[in-house]
Amino acid sequence: MTLWHGRFIAADSTTHDAPLLRHTFTSEQSHGPIQQATLALSALGVCEAFVNGVAVSDDLLTPGWSSYEWRVRYTEHDVTPLLAPRSTIGIALGNGWYRGRLGWGGGAEKYGDEIAAFAQLRIRYADGHEQVVATDSTWRSGAGPVTANDLYDGQSIDARRADGAWMLPGFDDSGWQGVHVVDADLGILEPYIGPPVRRQEEIAPVDVFTSPSGATLVDFGVNIVGWVRAQVTGAAGSVVTLRHAEVLEAGEIGVRPLRTAKATDTFTLSGGEDVFEPTFTFHGFRYVEVTGWPEGATSIADGGLTAVVIGSALRRTGTFSCSDPLLNQLHTNVVRGLRGNFVDVPTDCPQRDERLGWTGDISVFTPTASYLFDVKDFLRDWLRDLHLEQANRNGLVPVVVPDVMKKMQLPPGVPEVDSTAIWGDAAAWVPWALWQAYGDPVVLEESFDAMAAHVRRVRSLLSPTGVWDAGFQFADWLDPDSDPAQPWMSKADNGVVATASAYRSAVITSDTAAVLGRTADREEFREMAAGLRRAFREQYVDGERILSDCTTVYSLAIVFGLLDDDEATWAGARLAELVAESDYVISTGFAGTPFVTDALSRTGHTSTAYRLLLQKECPSWLYPVTMGATTIWERWDSMLPDGSINPGEMTSFNHYALGSVADWMHRVVAGIAPLDPGYRRILIAPQPGGGLDWAESELDTPHGVARVHWSSTAGTIELDLTVPSGSTAVVRLPGRPEHCVGPGNHTLTAEAGDVTGRPSSWQREREVPEATP
Repeated sequence: MTLWHGRFIAADSTTHDAPLLRHTFTSEQSHGPIQQATLALSALGVCEAFVNGVAVSDDLLTPGWSSYEWRVRYTEHDVTPLLAPRSTIGIALGNGWYRGRLGWGGGAEKYGDEIAAFAQLRIRYADGHEQVVATDSTWRSGAGPVTANDLYDGQSIDARRADGAWMLPGFDDSGWQGVHVVDADLGILEPYIGPPVRRQEEIAPVDVFTSPSGATLVDFGVNIVGWVRAQVTGAAGSVVTLRHAEVLEAGEIGVRPLRTAKATDTFTLSGGEDVFEPTFTFHGFRYVEVTGWPEGATSIADGGLTAVVIGSALRRTGTFSCSDPLLNQLHTNVVRGLRGNFVDVPTDCPQRDERLGWTGDISVFTPTASYLFDVKDFLRDWLRDLHLEQANRNGLVPVVVPDVMKKMQLPPGVPEVDSTAIWGDAAAWVPWALWQAYGDPVVLEESFDAMAAHVRRVRSLLSPTGVWDAGFQFADWLDPDSDPAQPWMSKADNGVVATASAYRSAVITSDTAAVLGRTADREEFREMAAGLRRAFREQYVDGERILSDCTTVYSLAIVFGLLDDDEATWAGARLAELVAESDYVISTGFAGTPFVTDALSRTGHTSTAYRLLLQKECPSWLYPVTMGATTIWERWDSMLPDGSINPGEMTSFNHYALGSVADWMHRVVAGIAPLDPGYRRILIAPQPGGGLDWAESELDTPHGVARVHWSSTAGTIELDLTVPSGSTAVVRLPGRPEHCVGPGNHTLTAEAGDVTGRPSSWQREREVPEATP
């Protein structure tokens, strides 16, 4: 355990919205040259640190958002080159998630009313002596140029108050005030597991134009997450205001979907050459309305405004492309939506007054995320908070992590939520998807207790008939046929969805116990799964129909393995029939959408799955693409065909959950899937269809890069593949026997035509035999 000498400190003044903290010290040079200097940094809030005027890292929004009651992260930085005989440590503080607004409808200070910084510098000299400089009551505090900051509302900066000398040793801080030690338990300090948030990209405007009302609007071409950096010269005291939005409506920026989030930055000019970068906020936006840009200043389009894209520093691992430009744009939108919502925690959306770590979204999206990027440590970090929140709620997995909703006043009529299917199942589904993607048992070891606690709590909620049919459920959330004001009222019976999800979690928990060698636990959850499967069939399956007879219930029953093979045949046929009856538009919500194409292709209806995927009418995956979307929407009709915004109160244009179809595109369209966790054995089984001429994908697996490219011409399929060293591949093509290939490059041909999509061990959830009564 790290020995801490520092304490959390806060500015004495309560008038500073974003105080600056500083401390100057002298190196103990009698011990010889400095060999190593490491700065540990954290905050109740967010912070940026400098040594002798130089930023200690490129990290942003340090230390991010965690379950502050039990865990606050810290970073460590090598600052050896920055030290001098006399040095100054400077820290700028912001509200961040700790004191800023969180949740819908307003409300700040969910965790505390005072922001504080923690720093500890360890300096090791040539003779082995160690000097420690840390935050304590001797530090000084003062006001900086940031006059307001909030993640939802934006940031205000007054350049007239900027003086970089505060970060240097010679600065006169006699006019500054003191600090005080904050009563915070240092035992909750933990190192980051996941990566920090950093700048990812810079984007120049693609258009600057005047709206019908006369406003100056800037279009950055794509829907992104971050802020706008302004380089501007104008009269001292004049103000430039930037208001952000994702879309236009009637030629003006559409701010109604932001609800109460102001998403507005204000920059007060110094009279000289100013550069503003609001690093204590972020926005989800494509368009910016600009007010007060000075005449004669640098052109907005030619360097005046630059969009800065931020996100957690994730390594890209998977790509996809094909002969259909609209599918390629859909896939690009999935990637961009992931980037924008993976800002320290996996959020639902990045723009309105919400931005919470909804468990249901990441529960279904993790297979897609873990293909596109290396998200193992990012999600392990988030799962740490899930486990802490759950452990302090008697096994209940909250619907958002970190669970700020327990600190919120729920609107009238909104029920208290107990364990919920899919949302609560994140405790099992997320670590299992990471295990499949990376083959690292550590995530299972860390997550097993949470898996087991969730599944046992669900078991306590089952009805006497053995199904999970009581209590509130989000169920097939945002079913396109549901009442927009009641998105949980779907066609799919809540009990069918919940019981199927509980079965899947019990199977996963049993299989996890088997991986970890926990025999008794394996048998406990194996028996629970068998009971759920038996009850599902008794209560919900009648002849060749499943209760509520809609696409979602058949999709879940097929993919989760609740049906025998002969039953899956009629279920697949009924599913394909329902899809055809709907004219191949989407009829599923959050529960069914991730699994409907899989259910079709596994039961021999690949061509139907392609027709569903390639549909352009609303609701469909490609309808938003035809409307110019550059990210995945929350609702299938977030924007109506006439260009107006969905009139509902809840509409986001950057929500990744419905983009989980990209997982099917990777595995079935391109044809790369893990046969063993971590791709030790790889299944290469593209199922061409939909009129595609070719498709390709590349994945940097834990054993190296796997590649697939197939093309269909003149009645044949030609397949080029690369198998990484340390892996083998099972190749499955139409008209050819299944066979294995080793590492290296391979070219194969086969007769053109859709693959049958028969279930196989890699595709379907493992079936659990019914337990002996």
